[in-house]
Amino acid sequence: MPKPVNTNPDFFGYAELLSEAERAELAEIRAYLEREIKPLANDAWEKAEFPFEVVEKFAALRLAGYYYPEHGDGTPRSPLFTGFLSIELNRIDPSLAVFSGVHTGLAMGSVYNGGDQEQRDRWIPDMVDMNKIGAFALTEPEGGSDVAGGMRTTARREGDEWVLNGAKRWIGNGTFADLVVVWARDVSDDQVKGFVVEKGTPGFHASKIEGKIALRTVQNADIVLDDVRVPEANRLQNVNSFRDTAKVLAKTRGGVAWQALGVAVRAYELAREYAVDRVQFGKPIGAFQMVQDLLVKMLGNITAMFGVVVRLNELVAEGRGGAAQAALAKAFTTTKMREVVAWARELFGGNGIVLDHEVAKFFSDAEAVYSFEGSREMNTLIVGKSITGLSAFA
Repeated sequence: MPKPVNTNPDFFGYAELLSEAERAELAEIRAYLEREIKPLANDAWEKAEFPFEVVEKFAALRLAGYYYPEHGDGTPRSPLFTGFLSIELNRIDPSLAVFSGVHTGLAMGSVYNGGDQEQRDRWIPDMVDMNKIGAFALTEPEGGSDVAGGMRTTARREGDEWVLNGAKRWIGNGTFADLVVVWARDVSDDQVKGFVVEKGTPGFHASKIEGKIALRTVQNADIVLDDVRVPEANRLQNVNSFRDTAKVLAKTRGGVAWQALGVAVRAYELAREYAVDRVQFGKPIGAFQMVQDLLVKMLGNITAMFGVVVRLNELVAEGRGGAAQAALAKAFTTTKMREVVAWARELFGGNGIVLDHEVAKFFSDAEAVYSFEGSREMNTLIVGKSITGLSAFA
């Protein structure tokens, strides 16, 4: 009698830390994503177009409400549950997971954490329902990792309005968002502040960035702000410096670690299935020692990644997960993800470069996940300062 085969990439059973109800809910979400979202993903990626029908499909899942339960169904979800939810979204399609993450994590997170109660009540319910889609405009054409100290976009107060001027780049959802959180330097005190710019505001111009090789479905925008006037009521009232911006980034950076795990999980699943099904020299290629070596190295990376992100979420739940822990998780998991997707693509041989076998998409998308929310080098310096007390930033 043949021995059972363990096909689960969660080899050490971290999902068993979830409650039975949470595991059942995740299974329902996976089935829905497989049925409703996955059939749209590859075609949209190849065309570099956003399938707007997914907005209604995501809204039906009430995904945004999981992070803000008082505006959702009222049921709090554990940080561990939302981490496993990220795996499910990313194993279906990293681009559409980024669409959701920009909206729920960066844009809604900025309003929720940086806004006052009136602003939360004004915007969050529509964002939970996905009647209004959000974007987050921080990165600039000449400022990525150094944007904290070198932000060129300015804000100047005139009476009850603010006048914004400058440019932003790589802004996910930026071409169609209803609400764009724009970060700008107040010329009066040289501090970074946050502003919600609503769709149709004069002087706000967004154009799609073309020619991407990763996350092609994500509509990244170049944004120009030309005397954009924003009312004081749209300035995030609890943002007084870049430190408040960094609080949002610290939370989403930990989310990117889970995203990297989701990408790696799917690449491994595809590679394992292919190794079992693909026959060469009269037997499945999974019967060859070097192929098994690749699969086991992938699984080892994934298992280590699980350990990091699960523990990070435990620390977050206890109020002990800080910026340094999130930075280490992001740097480590994205590096290991990059190895996993490369080994998966290698296992497919020539078939690994065509979209039909799907692994090519995950191989390409991994490059964006590796780069955003702080490069490996920048996150390394955050951790380095934490463990030495010495800043090595240029």
